[in-house]
Amino acid sequence: MRATAIGKETQTLRTLPGDDVRQILWRFGDRFDLQMLVQSVRAVARGPVARAVANGARHSHQWTKEKDDLLREFDAAGITSVFLDPEFGGYLAGPKNLALALTAFELAWVDAGAATASLAGCLGLAPIHERGTPEQKAEYMSRSAPGGDRTPLRGAFCLTEPIPYVGVETGLLSGKVRIAEWREGQEPLLHVTKRGRFITNMDFAGFVTAAVDSGDPKIHGSCMVILEKTDAGVFDPGAPARKLVHQLSSTTDPIFDLTVPASRIVGGYTIEDGVVVPNYSHSEIIEAVFRRTRVTVGLMTAAKLLSAVEPLIRYHRERFRGGESVPPGSPRFELGLQQREDVLHRLLEVWSTGEAAASLGFSTARLFDELDPLEREKERVLAAQGVHGGTALFKALRKRQPDAIECLTLAAQPAGRRNQERYDALAADPVVRFLALDAQANVLCPAVKLWNTGHGANVLREAVSLMGGYGITEDCPGFLGYKWMDAQLEATYEGPEAVQRRQLSLTMTNEVFLAQFKLWIGEMRRIAARYPGSGACALATAMELWLWTLNHLQKATDAAGVKLYSGNRQGVTFPLADALCWLLASRAQILDVVELAEQGPSHPVVSEGLEGLQNFFTDLCHAQAARAAGEVGRICAELVFGYRRHPSWDAEGDYQGCYQEDELIAIESLVPGMSAWTPDMIREDGSHASKAGPCARMDGLHDFTRLRAKLDGCLTGSLLARDRAAHALAHVMIPQALDYPA
Repeated sequence: MRATAIGKETQTLRTLPGDDVRQILWRFGDRFDLQMLVQSVRAVARGPVARAVANGARHSHQWTKEKDDLLREFDAAGITSVFLDPEFGGYLAGPKNLALALTAFELAWVDAGAATASLAGCLGLAPIHERGTPEQKAEYMSRSAPGGDRTPLRGAFCLTEPIPYVGVETGLLSGKVRIAEWREGQEPLLHVTKRGRFITNMDFAGFVTAAVDSGDPKIHGSCMVILEKTDAGVFDPGAPARKLVHQLSSTTDPIFDLTVPASRIVGGYTIEDGVVVPNYSHSEIIEAVFRRTRVTVGLMTAAKLLSAVEPLIRYHRERFRGGESVPPGSPRFELGLQQREDVLHRLLEVWSTGEAAASLGFSTARLFDELDPLEREKERVLAAQGVHGGTALFKALRKRQPDAIECLTLAAQPAGRRNQERYDALAADPVVRFLALDAQANVLCPAVKLWNTGHGANVLREAVSLMGGYGITEDCPGFLGYKWMDAQLEATYEGPEAVQRRQLSLTMTNEVFLAQFKLWIGEMRRIAARYPGSGACALATAMELWLWTLNHLQKATDAAGVKLYSGNRQGVTFPLADALCWLLASRAQILDVVELAEQGPSHPVVSEGLEGLQNFFTDLCHAQAARAAGEVGRICAELVFGYRRHPSWDAEGDYQGCYQEDELIAIESLVPGMSAWTPDMIREDGSHASKAGPCARMDGLHDFTRLRAKLDGCLTGSLLARDRAAHALAHVMIPQALDYPA
C-alpha cells in the first residue's frame, strides 16, 4: 500500500477489480452462501433484467407481462426467499442485512427499478419480521416463500398518503381504523380505510402492511395493519404513478376499504378498559424497519457509480477510432479522450465516490448483522429485570451509557495496561455491547442514505456528462442516463435529505458515539503510521477539526446571543451532519483497503498482481480522503466564523487591537517591517484603510486555526496520488464488451 513518487517504477492496476477482491473488501470471502447468492442475482440482473431494459420495458408506466415475468426470475434465483428464515422457506440463517445489501447492489448495477421491485416485497414483510407476533410471522413468512408450482404471496408497504404531497411527513396519517363489530367474548372486527400514494408492488401484491391512525375512541393511537386482497371490501391497486424513473417496479396509488380481524394489527394488541391498545404504534414499527432498509437504498446508488467506470473507460478510449486520421497504434487511437488529464480526474471522482459509498454501505450492513441478535438479547435481559419498553426502557439504557463508554475506553487500551477483569465483565454484558453498537448504527444508517444518494446522485450527473451527448440517449452503454435519473428518486426514498440530516443532528451528539468517534481518530493515526499514503492522516486531522467544531457550536452563540446548536438552527446542524458523512465514508474506504492489504497476500487469486491493486486503491483512498478533508474544513470554517459579527469602524470596541499611527511609527523604529503585519491602523486624523472594518479577530479560536492550518498541511501529496491513479486508469485493461446488453 506504500505510495510512491511519480516517475519511479512501481506496480499499478492491471485489470478492474473482480469478485475475489470485492469479497475481501466487503468481508464475505468466508461466506460461500453469499458468494452463490451474488452469482445467482447477477445472472438475473445482467440477463433478463438487462434485456428488458434494452427492449424498452422502461417506456411504460403500466405493469406489463415482460415486467411481471421478472418476478418468476426472482423466485427461481432465490431472490424472493433471501429475506426469509429457513423455518419459513428461506435458505439463509441468521441476520440478512448483508445478504439484502448484496442483492440490492447486484440488481441496481443494471437497473434500480428491478432492485426496488425485489426489495419492496421484503419491505412489505419487514413490519411483520421486526414487530409481528409469532403467529403473524409464521403465517406471512411461510406464504411468501416460493415452492413448487405455488405462487408466493407478495407484499407491499403502504405508509405515505396524498395529504397532499407524497412522502412529506410519515407521522401524518389520513388512513383510519375503526371498530366495525365487537361482539362480547369475540375478537373485534376492524374497518380500515386508506388511500395510499406512490406504493410499490401494488400491481401484484397479495397483502399490504398499512399504517393507519385511530378514528374510533375504542382504539388507541396509530398502528400498522395487515390487509389481504381476499378481505371483504375494496382492495384496489389504483392508478399507476406517472413516474419518470424506476419503471421496472410497480408504483400505484391504491385504495383500501376493508374489514379485517383485530389479530391483523402488527405486533398484536391488548384490551384496556374496553379500548383496543396496539402493542406498537406505526412510528415505532417504521423506525425499526427504516433503520435497516435505508442502507440497501444507499447501496443502490453506490452500485450505479461503480457500474459507470467500465463504460466510461471504454467510451473515452474508443472516442476517435474509425476516423481516417486516427491510425491504430497511435496515442489518439489507443487512449482517445484519456490523453487529457481532465477526463481521467473526473472519472476518478466517480470511481472514488463509488468505492467510498460501497464501503460505507456494506460496513453498515455488517454492523446491523452484528446488532440484530444483540438487540433481541438486550430485550430479553431487560425484560427479566422488569423493563419492558417506553420510558422505562429509555431510562434503563440511559443509565448504562457510562458503562458503554468505559467499555469502549478499556477496549482501546493495550491489554497489559487495562483493567482486564472490568473489561471482561463489561464486554460480556449484552446491554453494554448493544449500546456501543446502537450508537454507531443510529449515525451510520442515515449517513449512508444521505451521502450515498445525495452526493452520489450529484456525481452520477458527472458520469453522464463524461459520456457527452451519448450519456442522455437510450442506447448509452451501461444505461447511465437511466441510472442518473433513478438516483434522484433514491435520494427521496425512506426520507429525503432533510430527514436524514435531522436524525444525524440528534444522534451524532450521543455521548457513546462521540466516545467511539474519538477512538476512530486514534485508529486513523495508527493506520497512517503503517500506511502513510492512504490519506488516513489527513482524515484523522479532519475528524479532530469536526469534533472541535461540534463542541464549540454546542456552547457558542451567534452575534445576537442566540444558541447556535439547536434543533431549529438547521443552518448549523445540517452542514455539520454533511461534514460527518464525508468523514465516515472516507474512513470506511480506508478500512476496506487496509483489509485488502492484510488479507490479499493469502488469497491465491488476489495475491497475483496485489501490489499494483493496492497501490491504486491506496491512491484512490488518498484522493478521496483529501476531498473529504477539504469539504470538512470548508464547512467547519464557515460555521465557526460565519455567525460572528464582523467588526466595523463605527462600532464601539471594534477599534481595540488597531494601532494608532504614532504607536506604529514608534514600534517600526524598533522592529523594522512591523507595519507590513499590522494592516489595521488609525491615522492621526481618524482615517483608516478603505474597507468594511478592522480585520476579524480570532479570540478563543486559536485551537481551531491551528487545526485548520494542520489540515491544510495534511493535504500534501494528495494530488500526486490522484495523478498516479489517473495514470493507472489510462492503462488498465478492460473486457472487450459489457457483460450485459446496451
